[in-house]
Amino acid sequence: MSFEEDWAAEKVAAADSTRMRLNQVAPSAGGSGGAGNADLSVSRDELGAIGGDAYVLRERLAKDGDHARPGTFDAAIALTNSDFASGSALLTVHDRWNTQLRTLLDACAHISNHLDYSAASHAREEQDIAASLSVATVSGHFS
Repeated sequence: MSFEEDWAAEKVAAADSTRMRLNQVAPSAGGSGGAGNADLSVSRDELGAIGGDAYVLRERLAKDGDHARPGTFDAAIALTNSDFASGSALLTVHDRWNTQLRTLLDACAHISNHLDYSAASHAREEQDIAASLSVATVSGHFS
């Protein structure tokens, strides 16, 4: 059988089908996920919770991760002005802490924003797919 003949037969079989099966996990009584061959599944609520936790962590780090900065800086300047070698080392610690704290804050913000965006984007895609499938079903053909 040629490709064209096989493709035509598949289109006829799909058009004659009384039900359409979407590739998704059936809801389960025990929470997220389901049975079957799904490699990975996660609900929008779970993504939202993880994104929310990342946001809360970022807010706490922004506040609590900065408590020692002013004192450390003042001590480093005082030690440096008094010709102690440890002053420049303490200033290096201060600067490294600030760099690492900013990196961690940026990572938390990135996680939060990405998960929020991903959940919203996937919800829109699901709606678009469902709408296009219902239009194709109503019109009696698949494109």
